[in-house]
Amino acid sequence: MSAGEVGTDVEILRLGARGDGIAADGLLVAGALPGERVRVIPEAARGSQRRARLDAVLEPSPDRIAPFCPYFGSCGGCAIQHLAPEPYGAWKRDLVATALARAGIEAAVASLRDAHGAGRRRATFHVRRIEGAAEAGFMAARSHALVAIDHCPITEPALHRAPEVARLLARPLGGGGKPLDVQATVTEGGLDIDLRGHGPADGRARQVLVALAETCDLARLSLHGEVLVERRPPVIRAGRAALVPPPGGFLQATQAGEALLGELVVTAMGGAKRIADLFSGAGAFSLRLAEERAVHAVEGDAASLAALDRAARFTPGLRSVTTERRDLFRRPLLAPELDRFDAVVFDPPRAGAEAQAARLAESKVPVVVGVSCDAGSFARDAALLLAGGYRLDEVVPIDQFRHSPHVELVGVFRREGRRKR
Repeated sequence: MSAGEVGTDVEILRLGARGDGIAADGLLVAGALPGERVRVIPEAARGSQRRARLDAVLEPSPDRIAPFCPYFGSCGGCAIQHLAPEPYGAWKRDLVATALARAGIEAAVASLRDAHGAGRRRATFHVRRIEGAAEAGFMAARSHALVAIDHCPITEPALHRAPEVARLLARPLGGGGKPLDVQATVTEGGLDIDLRGHGPADGRARQVLVALAETCDLARLSLHGEVLVERRPPVIRAGRAALVPPPGGFLQATQAGEALLGELVVTAMGGAKRIADLFSGAGAFSLRLAEERAVHAVEGDAASLAALDRAARFTPGLRSVTTERRDLFRRPLLAPELDRFDAVVFDPPRAGAEAQAARLAESKVPVVVGVSCDAGSFARDAALLLAGGYRLDEVVPIDQFRHSPHVELVGVFRREGRRKR
């Protein structure tokens, strides 16, 4: 506590959805746990939200453990390294159960399935100039201030050198004088780097970047999605397929997470022979499903579909894989189109798939599998399917975003009886 600051003692009642401890009056205290008595320093209010900075833990919870990362508490990447594994798992499961309950949905929610594996296989590092030098790291919580780091311990070991690579790549682009975001992905060919935020680079800068890709032994280096050099194919495995995703394209956060999601999706399909994969991305599900079933992949991003098509064509033994470029937010598949399929999987962005869920509710598709990284938007979409006559089997929460408030989930819907009108 600095001079002039006056602390207040409060009791923490519960853990909020973002990992903050919450006191009786709704005060949010990052780093505090339920059952603790803590001393806090009030912060300036932001709208209706009241926060306080944790100054001291006066009576610690028996569930409190020591954070393992030296940057925890300043870096905004992790919210909750200080909670023991069992209550942590219960908290994350309850995030899903609470979202469903708020939407009026009764469904069995399984225990949290861990999918951290070897760690995050991709991360976006921010590069900014601090005291005349380029620094790389993550933003502080609720702030635009950069927390420079040496490495992030929750990433795969191959990604530990990424902050240093980011600092080197920033040099020909102004050394962090302009905001620069460096997305780094671990692939079989090495690190795949996509630089964004800086804007165009002149010919000289591009030459230097290509030379740095050699120095840093990168698989591929891109600038705003434009490949500057590909020294080795940045391959990601999707089942038997070797997939080269587009620069900066979407991938699940961990290899273990993608594998578990794929396993749950494939299992839910049962004996279905013709599948629609909506919001397919580059084919993490399509390529696995196509090992035994015909798949029609629908996605709005042309580069992702091209990567999926290429991987499918060069993987021996797959069933038919067709692709369709379509904006499913503006032009969802209609019921007559959907009724051609035995099952559908949809994995939309965080905003969910409200328009497509409404059309699915009108369809006769026997099995619909929803995959989501946002329990709130999933619950909204699920309510539409339930109103259309589906039942929701067990929902499985998956933790590939360990130590953060984010949780992935899979829910299986099966049609029962006539749909409501």
